[in-house]
Amino acid sequence: MNTKVIAVCNQKGGVGKTTATLNIGIGLARAGKKVLLIDCDPQGSLTTSLGFDPDMLPVTLAQGLQDAMQGLDNEIPLIGEDSIIQHHNEGIDLVAANIGLAATETALVTAMSRETTMKRFLKDRIKIYENYDYVLLDCLPSLGMIMQNALVAADKVIIPVMPNYLSATGMMQLFDTINRVRAILNSNLEIGGIFINIFDKRQNLANETIEAITENFGSDVRVFDTRIPRAVKAAEAPVVGESIYKYNGSGKVAIAYKELTDEVLKYV
Repeated sequence: MNTKVIAVCNQKGGVGKTTATLNIGIGLARAGKKVLLIDCDPQGSLTTSLGFDPDMLPVTLAQGLQDAMQGLDNEIPLIGEDSIIQHHNEGIDLVAANIGLAATETALVTAMSRETTMKRFLKDRIKIYENYDYVLLDCLPSLGMIMQNALVAADKVIIPVMPNYLSATGMMQLFDTINRVRAILNSNLEIGGIFINIFDKRQNLANETIEAITENFGSDVRVFDTRIPRAVKAAEAPVVGESIYKYNGSGKVAIAYKELTDEVLKYV
């Protein structure tokens, strides 16, 4: 398979990375693609948003990475009750996360080939290049080892940005991080695009920020045409473990995510 590995990240928290990962991922599945989502945050927000209890799952990303650090590539089953892969009823697979991932991040600091642990786990254990068209990594807002591992494993980065100053500043910091990873660890890493999330066209500051982002970065990085609007329904859907397509499929957010998914399919 021509597998695409996409990291969804911004070093600023609260920009809707998890919701974006979930809805782009399920959007790709609705387009007929085989999709795996990776929860890279010890808080397990993506896991919870898909209706799973992070603390009740027998195996999560933490054990997968720890086994990869020790060279135990065949210890975790891929099917059955103790599988590391959870299947969601909207057609995607998930490697879940919980608080145990925080301890794994600490252990990575002293691991051999520490920055490539995630890449080895995905390639050798999950066998993503044989089983999936798209792998989306929901990154935590941090410069730690998990974030570095995600960027080393990825081909592309998609950056959700809220149209405000702090979110845009976090994006600039992320560019610096991506450039360092590209220079030292993953020369193939590219920025797939920026999209505006939680957008309210009635706010003058939002429109001014979008103009500034397009003016300053648009010549070097794709700024997707689609803007995901602010809406209560988008925040409600993860509470019941559903995508916006299932929760409110005719609403403006579902329509916007469909358009964004089409752009991802076309350009990323």
